[in-house]
Amino acid sequence: MTLPGLTDQGAWDVPERLNMAAQCLAHPAEHIALIDLTGTARRDVSFGALAQRVDAIARTLQARMKVGARVGVLLSQSVDCAAAHLAIWKAGAISVPLFKLFKRDALSSRIGDAGCEIVLTDAEGAALLGDLAEAWLVEDLTADGSPVAFADTGPEDPAVLIYTSGTTGSPKGALHGHRVLTGHLPGVAMSHDMLGQPGDCLWTPADWAWIGGLFDVLMPGLALGIPVVAARMTKFTPEGCADVIERGGVRNVFFPPTALRMLKAADVSLPGLRSVASGGEPLGAEMLAWGQQAFGLQINEFYGQTECNMVASSCGAVIEVQPGCIGKAVPGHDVAVIDAAGTPTQEEGDVAVRRGSASMMLGYWQRPEATAEKFRGDWLVTGDRGIWEGDYLRFVGREDDVITSAGYRIGPAEIEDCLLTHPAVATCGVVGKPDALRTEVVKAYVVRKSGTDVTADMLQVWVKERLASYSYPREIEFLEALPMTVTGKVIRRELKARATREVEGQI
Repeated sequence: MTLPGLTDQGAWDVPERLNMAAQCLAHPAEHIALIDLTGTARRDVSFGALAQRVDAIARTLQARMKVGARVGVLLSQSVDCAAAHLAIWKAGAISVPLFKLFKRDALSSRIGDAGCEIVLTDAEGAALLGDLAEAWLVEDLTADGSPVAFADTGPEDPAVLIYTSGTTGSPKGALHGHRVLTGHLPGVAMSHDMLGQPGDCLWTPADWAWIGGLFDVLMPGLALGIPVVAARMTKFTPEGCADVIERGGVRNVFFPPTALRMLKAADVSLPGLRSVASGGEPLGAEMLAWGQQAFGLQINEFYGQTECNMVASSCGAVIEVQPGCIGKAVPGHDVAVIDAAGTPTQEEGDVAVRRGSASMMLGYWQRPEATAEKFRGDWLVTGDRGIWEGDYLRFVGREDDVITSAGYRIGPAEIEDCLLTHPAVATCGVVGKPDALRTEVVKAYVVRKSGTDVTADMLQVWVKERLASYSYPREIEFLEALPMTVTGKVIRRELKARATREVEGQI
């Protein structure tokens, strides 16, 4: 199969001089770039209009900022959010995506660590910033003038600094070069059943402040000349989702797992889509079966992380489904499961990506030691455990999450998937709780669906009947809510800390 971002020989198609803004704007001026649903009426924005908006912002930046300066972008999905990133890259600066739901401490830590003197935002964002940085209101940057030249950048020149969500520790800034967009294109195309078919139109409810929104949807869509929908959802609802898809003429969606669970709980069907992609955590067989019924197609799972994204994917149009597996390595990325010595193995081990992937970070911002620790020889170690089933990758769990109980190594994801198939379970998190006899016992924290009264015994029987007898949760605790990252992932380390405090008698 021919994939964008690669040569006919399967090598990365990365020229010596590359600027992501030029890559995204290299389309006929009259073609539609963005479908803006942020107002009361739909507004189609052409590539020509987007380029003019980019120049208005870049013109101001070039007059005030040095090449390589870090510029924050605190904007929700909008035309100006897309234009802000493109303008920063066009001016030769480094964009730093920031999330509107961050509180002051979260904004302060990222802005301070990145050294952002300027943040492009709106009135709402300026109020959030306070005195943390100088806020430039993008709606005020409208000066006309001659077209701005693209900065003379190469693929290794820094372009975007994306902070991790902090799932396994304090957020770190992953610095990416201008090649990062090219590195996403093959996997994005695969996860949408060969994206670029007539009528394709992309959307995601994920905020563009995260790599999943910015580089799994927005920028690949622009680079490939596929219209991207911009829609603000202050809170995801199945009804709001269906409305965006209908008004925007959406055919291709990236749904984070949390959004899919909400759609499933509401029993919502969304016919008419051509592709649905999902990534961030495994979905499980039950969710994939529901997707087939609700969408009339296979949900394509993909795999990656902020440091090196879109390295494995399913592609239902081309690749046969392997239940329980993420998919295959995306061409261009050398993905392996390695042992402690850094040698590829067919046994369970650490999922890793060989240096040379175009979507791989340049390094952690101002953290050379942390960057070095991320590698084992030529392999970037993701921190996830996996195993090969033929040439399909099965996700076992994060390295820190794997539970050791009575000599068994147990991945929490499979147990969580099983619990989520119970009609009374809204969400759950599974961790190992320290135990003197077994080293650890499996403990599940469960949030019930409203109006249900399922018991721990009932859920234990449910898992025992479906999984290995040693892997059922010996303890189940019901909570009102689970600790989550802003991207909707369960923070297992907080649940693990809670379980440890229980053992120590602190709870």
